[in-house]
Amino acid sequence: MLISFLILAAGVILLLLAGDFLVRGAAALARQWGVPPLIVGLTIVAFGTSAPELVVSIQAVLGGVSELAIGNVIGSNIANVLLVLGVPALILTIPTNVPGVARNCAIAVVATVIAIALMLVPGPLQMWQGGILFGGIIIYLIWMFGLAKSGSDDPALTDMAEIDDMSGLPKTATMIAAFIAFGIVGLALGGDMIVDNAIKIAQGFGVSEALIGLTIVAIGTSLPELATVIVAAWRGQTDVAIGNILGSNVFNLFAVLGAAALVGPVTVPDQFMVFDIWVMLATIIALTVYILSRRPIGRKTGMVFLGAYILYMAAIARDIVGAGPPPL
Repeated sequence: MLISFLILAAGVILLLLAGDFLVRGAAALARQWGVPPLIVGLTIVAFGTSAPELVVSIQAVLGGVSELAIGNVIGSNIANVLLVLGVPALILTIPTNVPGVARNCAIAVVATVIAIALMLVPGPLQMWQGGILFGGIIIYLIWMFGLAKSGSDDPALTDMAEIDDMSGLPKTATMIAAFIAFGIVGLALGGDMIVDNAIKIAQGFGVSEALIGLTIVAIGTSLPELATVIVAAWRGQTDVAIGNILGSNVFNLFAVLGAAALVGPVTVPDQFMVFDIWVMLATIIALTVYILSRRPIGRKTGMVFLGAYILYMAAIARDIVGAGPPPL
């Protein structure tokens, strides 16, 4: 069991590194080919930052453990609001009156409602449902492209679309090829390590892969967002924090879950239908209340968010402990 945990952790680290290398390599290649930074930001960078969730979810479906895929998506979205916003708020107050945040929040709510509505259809998520979800991300990116072209002052959009200030881009053709190759191979290998060992851990605890997806895998694949927001808060760049979280949630539901359902049927566990999807909806509604009221997310709110996430983890841990080890 300990070895499985260590290999899974190594897989998460490899996945995050590979995703970063792939984004930087592809961005450098696109810039050499003269592709406008806006196009690069809204495609390579946007999808690249969601690569960990995307790779794990697709490989989980291909590996016959689609519950891990949907657990990863739902768990990541819950963690993004309660954990990834809660921790930085302990450092510095996060404003909610940033231009474009209310609009992005509305999109995140719509994405959540659409995903839940599709999950409520009896049976696994099928290709047509995946098509609806993935169509949502295409419409979203086209709309964001239009906003950027019109000169929108949305900080999250500016941060996503601008690659000129991205550091660490490879300069030579050889290095660009090496970055991209490492990214592709690393993502595939890291995804395999996570999925294979998540299954072993689930079997060791006698629980479903869905619960492991909600916890260990979801937190691991949310680390890039957590790191980005903490660094932004520490530097005083709190205007990008909420935009980063909302964008990640939209991509998880539309792009990641949509792509997973396009690859194969995605089983929605009964437990998710009575608890976890509603927790996901409640977290985005709670954030919406703060954004619409223009109330900043300060230390007290951060403690509430973080406390709520701890309680959520405790509820899941109770299910894991209650299940006990599988019978011999």
